[in-house]
Order: sequence, then C-alpha cells, then structure tokens
Amino acid sequence: MVAEKRSTPSREELSLMAHLLRRAGFGATRDELDSYCDKGYEATVEELLHPEDAAPIEEDVVRRYHVDQNSLMLIESSQAYWIYRIINTNAPLQEKIALFWHGLFATAYGKLNHAKAVVNQTNTFRRHGLGNFRTLLLELSRDPAMIFWLDNKDNHNGAPNENYGRELLELFSMGIGNYSEDDVKNCARAFSGWTINNADYMSIRASRDSIWPHGRLDWQFRYLPGDHDDTEKTFLGESGRFNGEDIIDIIVRQPATAWFVASKLHQFFVSDQPDEEQIQALADEFLRTEGDIGPVLRMLFQSDFFRAAETRLAKVKSPTELVAGTARLAGSHQFPEWSIVNLAMDVNFMGQEILNPPTVEGWHTGREWIDTGNLVERVNAAALEIGDVNQPGVREVIRRLEAAGPALSPEGFVDGCLEALGQFETSEQSREGLVRYAGRMGELRFDRPDSLACSHQRVGEMLQLIAATREYQLA
Repeated sequence: MVAEKRSTPSREELSLMAHLLRRAGFGATRDELDSYCDKGYEATVEELLHPEDAAPIEEDVVRRYHVDQNSLMLIESSQAYWIYRIINTNAPLQEKIALFWHGLFATAYGKLNHAKAVVNQTNTFRRHGLGNFRTLLLELSRDPAMIFWLDNKDNHNGAPNENYGRELLELFSMGIGNYSEDDVKNCARAFSGWTINNADYMSIRASRDSIWPHGRLDWQFRYLPGDHDDTEKTFLGESGRFNGEDIIDIIVRQPATAWFVASKLHQFFVSDQPDEEQIQALADEFLRTEGDIGPVLRMLFQSDFFRAAETRLAKVKSPTELVAGTARLAGSHQFPEWSIVNLAMDVNFMGQEILNPPTVEGWHTGREWIDTGNLVERVNAAALEIGDVNQPGVREVIRRLEAAGPALSPEGFVDGCLEALGQFETSEQSREGLVRYAGRMGELRFDRPDSLACSHQRVGEMLQLIAATREYQLA
C-alpha cells in the first residue's frame, strides 16, 4: 500500500502554527511546524490541551546524570531543572501554563529558603493548571510553599493573619474593588488552622526529626481542627460556619473571578492591551464551564482575535521564552548536563528569576522586559546559542539550505534561514538589513568542499543576526 503523500503547508498555515506554538509553548522547529500543520490547527490545539497524552520527561535520566537537579536543594539547580523541562518537553502548553500560574501565584525562594518547596508548587501547576480553577485554588491553599510565603502558618483561631486571605482575593482571584475589608477578615478566619509540618527548626527539633545531615525535609500540608475558627462568618453576602473549601466555592462562582482570570489569560496569551469584548467572551466561557481552564483556552486559541495577523509578534518574549525557545530551536541541552545552569543564569540576568519572583505581584511583563542592558543580554545569549553550528538544530538549518542549493543568492540565503527558524513575519527593514549583510560575501555555496566550513559558519552568523532582530524578541 502506497502511503499518502503529505501536502505542503502554505506559508499562512506555517505562520499561524508558528504563532500558536510561540504563545501556547516556547516555539517550534521547522520540522515540528511541518508535522503540526499536517495534523491541522484544531487537532494541534487539542493535543496541546491534553498533556497527559504526551510522553513524559525521563526523570530517571535527570536524576542519574545531574545530581543537583536530582536533589533540588539549590535554587540555581532548581531553575536549571525547569529550563531543562521546557526545552525537552513533549507537552509545551503544560510548561507554559505552569509559567503563567507561577507568575500569577508568585511564590519566591527568597523568603522560603527551600527550593524544592517552590518546585513542588510548579508541579501542582502542571497537574492542575489546565483543569478546574476551584481545584487549583484548593491545591494552592494547601500548598506548603504558599502557606509559608503568605504566612498562613501564623493564622490561628482567635489570632487571624490576613496575608493569605487578602492576596487570595486581591491578586489570585477577584481583584481590588470586588470585596470588602470584612470579607478579607472572614476569609482569613476560614483558613485558620491550615498549616504545615516541618515548617521551622523548633517544630522539627520538638518532633525529634532533623533536617541534617541529609538535607531538608519536604514540607507537608496539615490541618489542625482545634486551631480553626469554626464560628459563623459572612463572606461576599453568604453566611455560614465556613472553612477554606467553602470560601473557594463562593469565590469561583463570582462573575468578578471569571473576569479576573479571563483578563489574566488574555494578557498572557493574546495581548498586553486589554480588549473588554474579548475578555468578556472568555469570562462567559469560564462561568459556563464552572471554572474549567481548558475550555477557556480552547476558545481563546480558536478565536478570530487570537488567530488574527495583527496579534502575531505583538508581545515581548519573556526571558524564559527567549532563552528556552532559542535552545529548542538550536537543539541544545537535550541531555541533563551541568552547563544548562548557564541558561538559567541568562534568564536571571535578563530580569526573570524563575522560582524567585520579586514580589507577590510577580513580574511586570510586556515592554518592561526590555531596557538597554537587558536587550544586550538578550541578544548576546540568543546569539551564543543559535550561532553554534555544531548544535543539531543548527545542523538541520544547514541541511535545509544545502537541499535548496548548491548556490543561494543573498535573498535566498536570508529567506531560507528565516523560514527554517519559523520566523515568517519580518519587517522589510529587518529583511533588507539581513540581505545587505549576506550580500557582502556573495552567494552562499555548498558545492565547494574546501569552503564548506566557511559556508556553515556564514549560516551560524546569519542566525545570530536574526536573533538580534526586533522580530525575534517578539512572540
């Protein structure tokens, strides 16, 4: 039986798919784009929304070859571990949604001094980030890192601590203006008694469990009924002897929560500029599905406003997107080597310390990712990664150009590199600058064995220049 020949995707199909994979993931190689186009846009969206069907990261390989990433005791190793996962994942939306929730429910190593606890929280985002928002809030409220970060371990019956209750309403679910100070107080009372084991040295010593010499113990959620305020409370107009689960049930039913979550998803996946009509459509889907994030994202990715040409390359890549996406294109760090820590440090130097956001508000994104110093760092880091002609992804770009040869004009050389990187939207000014540079050495030739190394090096240099363009900095 003769296999059916795949049709060649159109430039528009490739451009749209590249856009989807930049926003719903961290970019894709040209081979991946061709494969996704063969499946079709709608089928690709469904695949992204079901990470449970993808082959998982080989954690045993990480643990065998990268001891620091095995123990996850050090913040740098924990950051490198997440970068490694992003580069090598077969479920890019799972990692992207984890990054989204990490920025929204910002919990920082700087206060916890326990890297594994923050890593465990990101695993919660992977498990529940595309599921029901109620489940996610409940898991977050029981998360030891969050309990420590916002002091709910100090929230007691008769002596409430309002930090978590206030941020749950203000920054995590509803936004300012949709609740009262009494709501904050009663929310805090409902979460009294929600605490953690192994929280501090004194409790560990008292229980005769030691964190030394074998490293820190994982924190565990603990509910203390005797420390919970079980009296009647009034919250958002409803009254009862509420516990934390009841508070979350009430929060998720609020139209303000639907709008809040929809606006955050719109800002992260669509545009830094809010559009009330588009956000309302997403909020309506949130309410219709009683808070299921997957259907909301399905609507978002399938919408005309997401697929529109003007939406493409209209957001600044975060440092994580830029660094990990470039490594994915280059095909580097496919094995857990120690040098991946350098990529994590690049992300830090650009202003995004994953696992250690600056405040409970997370990072200021969009154009604020770019300033004079950060731009130099972004260009240099991307150029270093994509300019290495020994990396498998770069070798694949060279192979594609050779297949189009044996001689390419400066225009053909530039266009071939842009298309191989999935960079289908480029300003005429950027393209003309690249062509002028390519024209300095004439045609790119692959039919002269004695100059092949030089031709390959030219490809690497062209990829570095593309990484320096304005368009490459955008998603």
